Amino acid sequence: MLQPFEFEKMEIEGLIKITPFYVDDIRGGFTKDYSREVFRNNGIFYDLREVFYTTSHKGVIRALHFQREKQQPKLVRCIYGHVYDVVVDLRKNSSTFKQWVGFDLTGAGREEILIPAGCAHGYLVFEESIVSYKCSEKFYGEYDDGIMWNDQDIAVDWPLDMVGGMKRIILAEKDKNLNSFAEFMDLYGGF
Repeated sequence: MLQPFEFEKMEIEGLIKITPFYVDDIRGGFTKDYSREVFRNNGIFYDLREVFYTTSHKGVIRALHFQREKQQPKLVRCIYGHVYDVVVDLRKNSSTFKQWVGFDLTGAGREEILIPAGCAHGYLVFEESIVSYKCSEKFYGEYDDGIMWNDQDIAVDWPLDMVGGMKRIILAEKDKNLNSFAEFMDLYGGF
């Protein structure tokens, strides 16, 4: 089976769901999830600066993260496991400001999302998972920030039943102490 790259624009401007190139044969499969040439030929100007991976246990929520400065557009793919991935538009001049979109990403499905600068990103882990981030800006710890995963103003509809409910959620200390959306607006006024 041969699957060429496919690009689908989402309702948030600059957010793109991508089906990567894939081919399989008797040996197994081959996936190419980034090609500067193919992306540019499809009007996507994205240059890779850093790649990193997270490994997460079932029930982990990685909250709605972003960098306050030197924002990180990122290409995100679950390469193993299953996550519910969320993107929130924090760009004050965007027509989709404060809206969120959720994606069911699996290692077997191979789909990935290209997240533009000015958006927060997080996910809920349904099973042991590895998530790949291909970033067009490097990570700066001093600018690392986020919004609470359960902020009432943004109101993400997290499918908590998939992990056994609220009592099964695993949060890092830093994610327990993030700003609310209202605090984010008071501090930064959006991006």
